[in-house]
Amino acid sequence: MPDANQKVAAITASDKTIYDSLVQTPELILTTGELEQILRSKLSGLLLDQPIRTRSKVVKSAIARSLGYPVPRSFLKSKPRFPGQDFDVYVQKSDNLQIWNEELSPQRRYVLVRVNEENKVETVKVINGVQLAKLDTTGTLTSKYQATAIDDVNQSRLVSETDTPDLAAVIADPQTDYDRRLIPIEKIYQKLLPLMGKTIPNAGNDQERVRGWELHKLISDSLGIETPTDDGQIPDVTQQLLEIKLQTSPTVDLGLISPGSADTVTVAGQTFRYADIRYAVVYGTVLEDKVRLDHLVLTNGADFFCYFKSLKGNVVNKKNQIRLPSGFFDETP
Repeated sequence: MPDANQKVAAITASDKTIYDSLVQTPELILTTGELEQILRSKLSGLLLDQPIRTRSKVVKSAIARSLGYPVPRSFLKSKPRFPGQDFDVYVQKSDNLQIWNEELSPQRRYVLVRVNEENKVETVKVINGVQLAKLDTTGTLTSKYQATAIDDVNQSRLVSETDTPDLAAVIADPQTDYDRRLIPIEKIYQKLLPLMGKTIPNAGNDQERVRGWELHKLISDSLGIETPTDDGQIPDVTQQLLEIKLQTSPTVDLGLISPGSADTVTVAGQTFRYADIRYAVVYGTVLEDKVRLDHLVLTNGADFFCYFKSLKGNVVNKKNQIRLPSGFFDETP
């Protein structure tokens, strides 16, 4: 597999512009890590003290050159600004990220260029829309998709008795490039059902991420995953293509992704649809310093709305504001 520098050289040789689709040449698509690595190296020290419009052109020109593309005579007002590699660019002197007149796109990359007090580029961070939405702690971003169970949840249930045909084919194929430990949805249900009745620590009603991570670790252990990870992307448990939702209230927040979507997501180098992802929705009861796990609803994305109904959420604000957390630019993808 070519490394980042080889891809840049191949982009240059291809004579493609930043606006050209790479659907037919996926080998030219830079991963999020490669994109961040290149731009951190190439943009470091770049002076961006120009008026805003000029600054925008300077940084976009520098990015195009860094990635092996010719610099356009003028940049189109496309969405995103770099359609071929699917990313937008924001120059950040403060930790307050503002996105105007546009909804976050789940798989789009957002290139955040950090400048210091002297207006020189210090570093670059690349993040996708799903990860970005999870950083919102102010409520300025509303969930685009929400759902609730059609009936009261008073027992555990396996909604999807089998995986989607596409995922079942991947599991059955001995030549698959995906993790060989990927198991069918019905076996996941059998492994997770004994967790009902157990408790996890309750860090507080305003600490949903912490509680979710406790459940994540418990589920990972039940599935034989020794080192659980959380990179903020869907699905939570990449080894089993499993998204986890801990519910102490009826409304399930789905963020920017509709479970039945035919849009694709790449997990461990394998392409799936969001409809193929398995959803473990765990209903719990808060008991002071603990949360008791009561019922498990397990479904694939394709069948999600057989058990749940969609709620009409608020429209995403015209101006989305996200406070970037401390150390954000120091993290690696």
